[in-house]
Amino acid sequence: MPKIQYQDVALTAQKLAVVKVADAIIHEYQAQGFDLTLRQLYYQFVARGYLPNHQKSYKRLQDIVNDGRLAGLLDWTAIVDRTRNLVSQTHWGSPERAVKRVAGMYREDVWADQPYRVEVWIEKDALMGILDAVCPELDVPYFSCRGFNSQSEMWAAGRRMVTRAEHGQQTVVLHLADHDPSGIGMSHDIAKRLTMFTTRHLKTANVFTLRRIALNMKQVERYNPPPNFAKVTDPRYKKYRETYGESSWELDALDPAVLVRLVRRKVAKWVDAEKMSAAVARQEDARSQLQTVSGQWKRALEACR
Repeated sequence: MPKIQYQDVALTAQKLAVVKVADAIIHEYQAQGFDLTLRQLYYQFVARGYLPNHQKSYKRLQDIVNDGRLAGLLDWTAIVDRTRNLVSQTHWGSPERAVKRVAGMYREDVWADQPYRVEVWIEKDALMGILDAVCPELDVPYFSCRGFNSQSEMWAAGRRMVTRAEHGQQTVVLHLADHDPSGIGMSHDIAKRLTMFTTRHLKTANVFTLRRIALNMKQVERYNPPPNFAKVTDPRYKKYRETYGESSWELDALDPAVLVRLVRRKVAKWVDAEKMSAAVARQEDARSQLQTVSGQWKRALEACR
């Protein structure tokens, strides 16, 4: 893994100890196939008792990790920023390589004859990497709401859900958000606006189902993520405090592997296993056909000349 030194950084023994812990946590998650945001790494420090949970601790860890990376002591690929990404086109070295690649990428709509269509919505861009680790495998669409979802995106979601309902499929939205006044409010807001944007076009209650799968109090009690004080300036604070008290919890604080298992389990509840197995078998057969064709590329090229 790339540990590249760019500067001579003088680190105290105390800071070197923090870097050593960070490196151990990074290796632990890399072994599971995960990278981490700085926020996720911070919550691992807090959960393991290395840091108190407050903003100064987060800023201090940010500075130490930055110095550790510049000094060549931490892997540059292990800490990611999911909110700033370069977008570019895919390129191929030759048509033959493109055909071989497409053979492996070929997908059929394995959900086409399912009674339900599942979508996974998550509050934060920074946690999209968790969904990247599970949703493509399940062929389930997913996206970041970035807090309270935009009106345009909510309207578009309502339209695709109406279209699916007209073809006999109900959409299931699995929502993940912080357990704080706004995070709880987001789930209610999604249900309210989707209802408005679907019942106006299709007078039925069976267009969509919303399930908030994280964070909830049972998960807080089970996994004991570090608490924060709920924001008293949030207009939803009073109602939240009456129900849950003054503490709140961030989704980032849960182990990524826990969230991946949660999403996989919740999606599976809405799948007709027999129909899914048949659809996947058809897809694999089609991929096999494409692989056969790609293996005959030179012969096909000669026939075209």
